[in-house]
Amino acid sequence: MTNRTPVDNAIAGPMRGGSHEPTFSGVASFMRRRLTKDFTAADLVVWGIPFDTATSNRPGARFGPAAIRRASSVFDGDPQYPSRIDPFEILSVVDCGDCFIEYERPQDAPASIEAQARQFVDAGVELVSLGGDHFVTLPLLRAHARRFGPVALVQFDAHQDTWDDDGTKLSHGTFVTRAVAEGLIDPRRSIQVGIRTISPADYGIGILDAEECHALGPGGMAARIKARVGPGPAYLTFDIDALDPAFAPGTGTPVAGGLNTAEALNCLWQIADLDFIGMDVVEVCPPFDHSEITAIAAATVAQRYIQIKALKLRERMR
Repeated sequence: MTNRTPVDNAIAGPMRGGSHEPTFSGVASFMRRRLTKDFTAADLVVWGIPFDTATSNRPGARFGPAAIRRASSVFDGDPQYPSRIDPFEILSVVDCGDCFIEYERPQDAPASIEAQARQFVDAGVELVSLGGDHFVTLPLLRAHARRFGPVALVQFDAHQDTWDDDGTKLSHGTFVTRAVAEGLIDPRRSIQVGIRTISPADYGIGILDAEECHALGPGGMAARIKARVGPGPAYLTFDIDALDPAFAPGTGTPVAGGLNTAEALNCLWQIADLDFIGMDVVEVCPPFDHSEITAIAAATVAQRYIQIKALKLRERMR
């Protein structure tokens, strides 16, 4: 029998390389990354934002970060698909836990999320955020726009999130309205993918609705996204309800007719050459999930993004 020293990778494992502990045990950090508040040696930080006070329908997305982390444990130390590499041999990634939000003061949440996000962004560390309802993208965009200026928004979603907002609402359905009004995004370079609801305005943002997505396929979708965004910094926000409820039942506002998981992941892989400076995956609502279907999809979206970043870093190092 081979002697093995038990290692809980999230607490005491090496910073480099994948984890080889059983997927069913251990502390559930994202993909078994070191769970720490020290990100000084990190290229990328995974960070949870357990906030769902701005949701308009089914609550529960505050439990999303924990569910995504649990689902990500299936990505063990084997080479990752489709890159066939261990991204952590190239990219230093840590899990910095969750944003601290005082639930008794929801009105303070936007400033709190932004201030805590800026610690990472201002330090030049890339941020992958796990929501949380889609309102959390607004303070994240504020933090990124302070450093990069107005960015192109690539938004996978069933909804445009452009409802009216006088600047005082806490709503996951108005974050795009506020982002445009505050100059955080460049509508001429921004695009919303998978849309299958009607909103009062588009603010000049490109729309690739679900019917078009199904007709185009992943390659056609990717071509349209890349043509719209072009060069320059872009931010990726992936609302899990971009997927059809058959593939993501655990979400706050499910809408039939969406993308399937394979379409979305394939499209993401084909837009890897865009200049993404950060991303989030939001609206995972575990109380309505089944067999972790939704959480697995969300974890895979973030995992694909990390693979993309590792491949890009490897290319720069050559």
